[in-house]
Amino acid sequence: MKLNEQIVLVTGGARGLGKEIVQSFAKEGAKVVINYYKSKDSANALKEEIGDNAIAIQADIRDVQQVQAMFQQAKEYFGSPVTTIINNALVNFRFDPIGKKAAGEITWDDFQFQLEGAIRGALHTIQAGLLDMKENKFGRIVNIGTNLFQNPVVAYHDYTTSKAALLGFTRNMAKELGAYGITVNMVSGGLLQTTDASSATSEEVFEIIKASTPLGVVTTPLDVALTVLFFASPWGSGVTGQNLVVDGGLVMD
Repeated sequence: MKLNEQIVLVTGGARGLGKEIVQSFAKEGAKVVINYYKSKDSANALKEEIGDNAIAIQADIRDVQQVQAMFQQAKEYFGSPVTTIINNALVNFRFDPIGKKAAGEITWDDFQFQLEGAIRGALHTIQAGLLDMKENKFGRIVNIGTNLFQNPVVAYHDYTTSKAALLGFTRNMAKELGAYGITVNMVSGGLLQTTDASSATSEEVFEIIKASTPLGVVTTPLDVALTVLFFASPWGSGVTGQNLVVDGGLVMD
């Protein structure tokens, strides 16, 4: 299915990387569902920017009923079901190397909080869209990860562990859903310059990353968004269960 034929749901789509992904799909002619939790004004502004090919819907991805209602609302608005799911939402986390909790301070509740956003949220969206994807024999699912679980330059214990778990989740889903024409992949960016989540990161840290990267650049939201487009496009139709690291070559897997 071409990009301009797809209906794409982006969780956490109102700001940062999510906004860049929404805009990238919209530029290709796709219809987009901008999911948000608290960023109502940003989501509505983005919807107005795109026009009739977008709808902004509030839903907490950790709440299965809210997620199911969101999928139904999107289906009614566009007259067709969601074909493509981008699990991007990041629940209440900032990349703050100074303020992060150390190994002796972090609690199981901290881990569980991030696992709820990464795994439970992705499970809810996939299950909400699965029946229609199976009936259409087509689906594209892209989960947003991080290069930190392969190279934990900063030990963000809870966040990084949740994203490592998301890779296992991605590959299990890919194994089972491939028979229905559904691909499931992960895109793992480096620390992005700059989003709300990375705003606490100093310029010195970004310069260190830039100097350590073969391409000599810091990853941008657009770099990651374009890779997400690849997995959703016809050019990515033969790829599933993969984790593609987008960080200028800092991590070579």
